[in-house]
Amino acid sequence: MLICGEDLGLVPHCVPDVMKELGILSLEIQRMPKNISQLFSNPADAPYLSVVTPSTHDMSTIRGWWEEDREKTQRFYNDMLGKFGIAPATCEPWINKEIIEQHLNSPAQWSIFQLQDLLGTDEHLRRKNPQEERINIPAIPKHYWRYRMHLFLEDLIGENNFNAEIKRIISSSGRSKTD
Repeated sequence: MLICGEDLGLVPHCVPDVMKELGILSLEIQRMPKNISQLFSNPADAPYLSVVTPSTHDMSTIRGWWEEDREKTQRFYNDMLGKFGIAPATCEPWINKEIIEQHLNSPAQWSIFQLQDLLGTDEHLRRKNPQEERINIPAIPKHYWRYRMHLFLEDLIGENNFNAEIKRIISSSGRSKTD
């Protein structure tokens, strides 16, 4: 069994060394860099003994985050995606896909995604309102585990274009065992 430590926020100074010594994977979240001088961490800089993810159950999804703070979104668009000009007001499917590809192409041992973030790459499968994708809001005690998938898994299996595109981006990252 592989163990991933939730080493986020304020952790004792000794934690990274102990985790490394014990072979416990760290959790690397692009929007929660461990280096306080950075606004975002770059998945390309993640250590091998880590799990990279763009969001967790206690955070907004990629699409929800994109609309929360225009200034941060603009900086992310320019600095992390390397794009010029004004960032789109909403997280277009191609943006969502680029963020997922950044994580898949990282050196981290694992790259994991919420289903909502994967669905965000497809204009027809994602929810209309990104705020409905959120699972938990820790600051609001009554908003926990609220997310309910709006598609049946049986229908999602039949979404050939979506499934082929997810398979393609995983394959191009070199993370798939078989093609």
